[in-house]
Amino acid sequence: MFLLPLGFIPLLGYSVAATRSAAMEPQDGPPAWRFSARLLSDGAAVALTIALMTAPFALLAIWLAGALSAPGLWHSTDPLLHVEGWTSAILILALPWGIALLLVMPHATARFASTGRLGDLLNFSASLRMVRRDFATWNIAIAAIVTAWAIGLACASLVCVGAVPGIFYAILVSAHATATLHAEDEDPSAG
Repeated sequence: MFLLPLGFIPLLGYSVAATRSAAMEPQDGPPAWRFSARLLSDGAAVALTIALMTAPFALLAIWLAGALSAPGLWHSTDPLLHVEGWTSAILILALPWGIALLLVMPHATARFASTGRLGDLLNFSASLRMVRRDFATWNIAIAAIVTAWAIGLACASLVCVGAVPGIFYAILVSAHATATLHAEDEDPSAG
């Protein structure tokens, strides 16, 4: 159970490889699953970036959960007040956290898949500039990503196909949507 989160590192690395493949050779289809050092390093870099973006929301959740769990606020000493406070804090912060990730990660991943430089993945301001520069393209890519994840998760629970095929589907659709942002990231004035 403790090793389960480590499985996301190769999965995130594969998502970068799929984005790279979709940008460079879209006619070739998804890349083969090959366990490699690059897969692990790309996955670790994306995991680090997601952790950096999640940290402020996690700290805010700790504070908010404490505030919402205060017995004086509710005039109650219910033993489940702590659980309710955490649940409320997570639900309140889930949308802003998701929006922040969707604003930054697609462009950052497209740049990182292209160059392999960690600095491109961590350049959040460049991602925001790209969203501002071509909002319509970003919006279509995000619609595809969110829809793919909704369908992928629905496959796991409604169709009983399983979580692995649903997640794999969502990763591939997300990679192709992210790859559409690749050409837009290449700014001729930056060279």
